Amino acid sequence: MTSDRAVVDTSNGPVRGTDDGRTRVWKGIRYAAPPTGELRWRAPVPPEPWTDVADATRFGAVAPQPDIPVIDLGPDVTKDEDCLTLNVTAASATTVDDPKPVMVWIHGGAYILGSTTQPLYDAAAMVERGDVVVVTVNYRLGAFGFLDLSAFGTDEHPFDSNLALRDVISALQWVRDNISAFGGDPAQVTVFGESAGGGMVTTLMTVPSAAGLFHRAIAQSSPATSVYDGARATRIAEMFLDDIGIAPADIGRLRGVPTDAVAKATFRLFDDIPTSAPGTLAFAPVVDRDLVPDYPLEVFRAGKALPVPLLIGTNKDEAALFKLMKSPLIPITPDAIRAMFAQIAVERPELAIPHEADILAAYAGVRKKGKGMAVARDIGFRMPTVWLAEGHSAIAPVFLYRFDWATPLFRLLRVGATHATELPYVFGNLVSGRKDITFKLGGLSAGKAVSARMQRRWLNFAVSGDPNGVPDAPVWRPYDSGDRASLVIDRNDRAVHDLDHDLRKAWGDDVLSFP
Repeated sequence: MTSDRAVVDTSNGPVRGTDDGRTRVWKGIRYAAPPTGELRWRAPVPPEPWTDVADATRFGAVAPQPDIPVIDLGPDVTKDEDCLTLNVTAASATTVDDPKPVMVWIHGGAYILGSTTQPLYDAAAMVERGDVVVVTVNYRLGAFGFLDLSAFGTDEHPFDSNLALRDVISALQWVRDNISAFGGDPAQVTVFGESAGGGMVTTLMTVPSAAGLFHRAIAQSSPATSVYDGARATRIAEMFLDDIGIAPADIGRLRGVPTDAVAKATFRLFDDIPTSAPGTLAFAPVVDRDLVPDYPLEVFRAGKALPVPLLIGTNKDEAALFKLMKSPLIPITPDAIRAMFAQIAVERPELAIPHEADILAAYAGVRKKGKGMAVARDIGFRMPTVWLAEGHSAIAPVFLYRFDWATPLFRLLRVGATHATELPYVFGNLVSGRKDITFKLGGLSAGKAVSARMQRRWLNFAVSGDPNGVPDAPVWRPYDSGDRASLVIDRNDRAVHDLDHDLRKAWGDDVLSFP
């Protein structure tokens, strides 16, 4: 229901949300102007101010994206380029006189999928459990958000790089300027995200212009090394222009191309690139030497990321989802893995990745069918996470985890703790309707306990920078190059010393040699 208590004045104009007596929610608040027309492929700009109270009871449009059965965008959603909106959730008892820490969620989806409208990201359970205000952010996806056309720009037709990152920075600026009116504390902001959202978090930590916009960071399953140089970004842009039938000399025509045509070219590249170049994505952040000055891994290794506390980790069986979906996003077959190693040696020699045979020897105990998934998991997610933790621990507290919990059904299906399975436990939304099969073979009671502990740790970290203080749970020690402490999240959590020792040795200690 709406109420006068749900009317808030923002720097752009007043908005009215809903208040059900437990939570107040504002949906579809515009934080930037529609990125359409002349603003397509340009950095976000502030929206036009309004004076009448804007309706904030319904979600805004989601970014154009393909329809994927496993991605539930929620009921009655529309897809549109005009998608730069955010949502705010606070407990009904929250007041401006007692501001709460703020958690800003950046959704995942391989940089091409997802939205804040997904029921999975309903933040009501989080704000009811903890003293926080949660903001969820929509940003541009696929070619609309990650295509770098700056090499083709002219004075008459300029283009900007890293548009989606700039969207998120614009949303964080909105939080800084407005969240106090919703009962949030702009001096205590935690950014958190998963998969592509986690990659956005770790990249943002290396963006100088993002300094001061957030004070803690949580990165879940971040593909931290899926950030590419300007030359590769230009090649992708050339392929996109060729696909859509526009010569670089006619670049001005691009802003008039229908949304559907851009979207279809986006999806074709999204499918083609991981097939022709295993281990890489068509769309991802770019080292443009402007917004993003260097590869995030190199910045973290040098101890030059933004010095904010970091909670970071991965799932035990990350790659199982991609095998189940028969997706080329992660190289799992022997041929794809060999091609990936060959490409890394040419494109990223600074990673100092050892020879393929030396790495594969570390997986001798893994059954043949699972070896590809183990390698894919580690190069795509686990090792970049460990490398970032190692470097960042020299300048700020780091808490490293691995999520191992899987329901009996997921173990039977051999997907285990696969990619994204931790999300329901973080948000406290364990069952999404009667058709949800997650707990069909049991495990709901244990799952609720896992969720309660996990939520408590995430919330405590957002409040104080320390994820401890959880009853009947082990102490989660900070990670450093001496202790290398980790937390294994399972039916019963375990504090572990140097969980990744064997992997670190296999992938090469010189990669982990930090000043």
